[in-house]
Amino acid sequence: MNCPFCAHDDTRVINSRPAPDGKAVRRRRLCQECQKRFTTVEYVEKVELTVIKRDGIREPFQLAKVAAGIERACDKRKVSGEQIDEIVQAIGRELLNSAEREIGTEEIGRLSLRHLKDLDHVAYLRFASVYKQFQDLQDFNAEIRSLLKD
Repeated sequence: MNCPFCAHDDTRVINSRPAPDGKAVRRRRLCQECQKRFTTVEYVEKVELTVIKRDGIREPFQLAKVAAGIERACDKRKVSGEQIDEIVQAIGRELLNSAEREIGTEEIGRLSLRHLKDLDHVAYLRFASVYKQFQDLQDFNAEIRSLLKD
């Protein structure tokens, strides 16, 4: 941290405490060169994910859109809201923990399918029909065969 008074880069933290809102840390520092004290505030940098859609448009990632797609696939199935929330949170964690900051809709769809496959096969097929853009019954049939094989 550079000193705001002399621009020297050798400073020492002499006191740290959480900010009143709990979302930052206030640090009291001492410049080793000019001996002046100053305060810094450190915040956790939020990771912003960008989604690259099939048509190339980029937009900010919204976990609510993932939740809406999963909920639509699970509509009128014996899947609880808690199970849906668990899947959505797991997908969100996997995306945020990845090294990538730009994620294609294909990756989000693959993660959603992987979780739905373990939860409910009908919900999986519903989601797959939209994600994989099924055109006819042969597409459904092929997907059902792959499900049965697993």
